[in-house]
Amino acid sequence: RNLLDMDTFSKSDPVVVLFVQSSGSSEWKEYGRTEVIDNTLNPDFVRKFVLDYYFEEKQNLRFDVYNVDSKSCSILKQDFLGQAFVALGEVIGSQRGRLERALTGVPGKRCGTILLLAEELSNCRDIVTMQLCANKLDKKDFFGKSDPFLVFYRSNEDGTFTICHKTEVVKNTLNPVWQPFTIPVRALCNGDYDRTVKIDVYDWDRDGSHDFIGEFATSYRELSRAQSQFTVYEVLNPRKKCKKKKYVNSGTVTLLSFSVESEFTFVDYIRGGTQLNFTVAIDFTASNGMPSQPTSLHYASPYQLSAYALALKAVGEVIQDYDSDKLFPAYGFGAKLPPDGKISHQFPLNNNVDNPSCAGIEGVLECYLQSLRTVQLYGPTNFAPVINQVARAAAQVTDGSQYHVLLIITDGVISDMLQTKEAIVTASSLPMSIIIVGVGPAEFEAMEELDGDEVRVSSRGRYAERDIVQFVPFRDYVDDSGNQVLSMARLAKDVLAEIPEQLLSYMKTHDIKPRRAEP
Repeated sequence: RNLLDMDTFSKSDPVVVLFVQSSGSSEWKEYGRTEVIDNTLNPDFVRKFVLDYYFEEKQNLRFDVYNVDSKSCSILKQDFLGQAFVALGEVIGSQRGRLERALTGVPGKRCGTILLLAEELSNCRDIVTMQLCANKLDKKDFFGKSDPFLVFYRSNEDGTFTICHKTEVVKNTLNPVWQPFTIPVRALCNGDYDRTVKIDVYDWDRDGSHDFIGEFATSYRELSRAQSQFTVYEVLNPRKKCKKKKYVNSGTVTLLSFSVESEFTFVDYIRGGTQLNFTVAIDFTASNGMPSQPTSLHYASPYQLSAYALALKAVGEVIQDYDSDKLFPAYGFGAKLPPDGKISHQFPLNNNVDNPSCAGIEGVLECYLQSLRTVQLYGPTNFAPVINQVARAAAQVTDGSQYHVLLIITDGVISDMLQTKEAIVTASSLPMSIIIVGVGPAEFEAMEELDGDEVRVSSRGRYAERDIVQFVPFRDYVDDSGNQVLSMARLAKDVLAEIPEQLLSYMKTHDIKPRRAEP
């Protein structure tokens, strides 16, 4: 709308060029161009850009607008009319998936605006239910049989694999039958029916060092044939195959059933007005070390953010696109507060008990650094108070218009395990998810238990209604070359990947349909 007029005898002939950035990179690559529309300052372009959307990634887009004045294909030979930078999540998170952004880049001139509309392609709506069993898997345990589980991976464009589902563990058997499970088609193959789906078979070990039994590959199209017949896959262990001449396989996996139905998607709810409310809780216990010392996990050098600040920024910068007011409650736990040295496990970082919200992720970072200067790091490490605090807020609005995400960043061993389990079981019936990021070198076995991927969290005989906790150790995502942008992108990708499915599981359990977006 209202583009600059560059032509003397007529109006501009605009075209829009879309550039994308790959995750963790600063390099822009051209993705595509609209058609050229002659002689107008208010063009409505017809050509669409089809993009893969990942909630868990900050997908930066750049729209450059040019006036086409010469026959040259080189865009640099055309008149530049302005540009806009936007994250794909901002467009999807805006009202009705429609965002207007000012064009900038021509000094001293008003360049007009660009209107962006996002809609979801329909083949992303299918959800699959399948059940598998295995026969004669390799025995991995010394005293018993194996404790097998399956891990599903979808292949990415660049040849890497992303984990998309884990089955439950079936104990002490070489012939397990796993429970039926559901998974969206987009999570399994991103809507590409011929894309490779890799499945690994593991033997579960209590210490987390699960033994690899073998693997097999398939695709959505191949799996879907099981609607009319059983499909049997050989489980192969490449190392064993190389070593043993007579090696046949490490067992077989059979697909017993496979069915497909269409379902509401995460984008349907976001477009219908569901807001994500982001809350942060930061560990201020003494085990982090004195913040003024370079050995401290809270130490921020003039050149580098601390691990806490990196984790906060990585997750917060993705989620903030889905929160219209950009106000984030932020708490600390495990510190002695001035003036009387009282220990608190949910003190507001901005010192305002009535309104603990900070303005934007930068506001949270400011309040966090200010608190480091005023409170005394102490202990113990209690999670339950802050989980219960967010649960109380989540319980006030349960109609699907609000969904809460709590990020807990901690350096280690939890002191109130029983109370935390109780809090998680209670929270699992509410519209909320919990992300726990472990920083530093500690062992985090207890956190794996809270994650609930393999065994659902329980407390006093009650089981969590849904899996709402995702735990990751930050050290697994740190880039070896010291590229903090890449470390943050990797972390966000993994910790946020489960949020859309957790939100959908809440809506489905409570039979909440997305509100229709106003036309």
